[in-house]
Amino acid sequence: MPSRFKMETPYNASSMLVWQHFRIPPEGAVPAFLFASLSYTVILFCNLLLILTIVLSKNLRQPMHLFLLNMPVNDLLGSSAFFLQLLKELRSGSGRLWHPACVTQAFFIHVYAAGTVLILTAMAYDRYVAICLPLKYNAVMTYGHVARIVAAIWLACLLMIAVLFYLFLRLPRCRSTISNIYCDQPTLLALVCANTAANHAYGLFIVAVTQLLANGVIAYTYARILLVCFQGRQSDTKAKALQTCATHLFVFLLLECLGLFTIISYRVKQLPPSFRGFMGSSTLIFPPSLNPIVYGMKTKEIRDNIVHFFRSRILKSCVRDRHSSSS
Repeated sequence: MPSRFKMETPYNASSMLVWQHFRIPPEGAVPAFLFASLSYTVILFCNLLLILTIVLSKNLRQPMHLFLLNMPVNDLLGSSAFFLQLLKELRSGSGRLWHPACVTQAFFIHVYAAGTVLILTAMAYDRYVAICLPLKYNAVMTYGHVARIVAAIWLACLLMIAVLFYLFLRLPRCRSTISNIYCDQPTLLALVCANTAANHAYGLFIVAVTQLLANGVIAYTYARILLVCFQGRQSDTKAKALQTCATHLFVFLLLECLGLFTIISYRVKQLPPSFRGFMGSSTLIFPPSLNPIVYGMKTKEIRDNIVHFFRSRILKSCVRDRHSSSS
């Protein structure tokens, strides 16, 4: 029996993984933990505020708001999968990770990535119907129709990623060192000591399908929206439609650029692992941080409800304090 196989056999039975490049000096552990905690708190606050505003506001019951509700839910899924494991490691400093925890983190990160692309695609379709076919909007984009689209998005994401991880989990593992600061499918495949051609082929298939669908739908819908806007005579309607398109396109292009650089960083082996980790973690930090601002504060109905919520809370607090002081 070859000596190499004997050396790698114990790793198959081990459930612990070791971070290779995740080493923070003791004097930097506390600032890194505080910074990560602050970042995660901001993401939690902004996304939960957007979720609660949509759920509790009776005037936010349009089909479009169902898409906006699922965006922060998906953002919380991805950011929580990343930050909870990161904060645990920064607090303990063990440099070790339980293999099932790594697989769980990778699964939810991939669901988040696929969900973000598909939700943005569905939102582009919604804006296309609202701007290009306004008379048919209420008939086409019913609440039931939008609910079916949202359910199809989540079901497709879960099924695609479940198959992706089924193909991975059936392979034997002979390594225990991971080179990234978080777990994803390429990182997990680097631990495998078998032929991974089917895994890479299916992974590229998922990327190709989602990207072709997303880019095709978004390119068509925005081309039609811009054409309608420039042909229209009402300047206020044109400006509102263009603002909606600009914010949506900004979020989509940001996600696409970060995702593209992350994929390229895995293909170019000469790049340092720190750059790969930075690009990948940026996809899990910046969109969840910016989406509530772009889709919350830039949407007038949601912004007005948030302001009304805080004003009513402050007013009730002031009245309560006045009554307590007078008594």
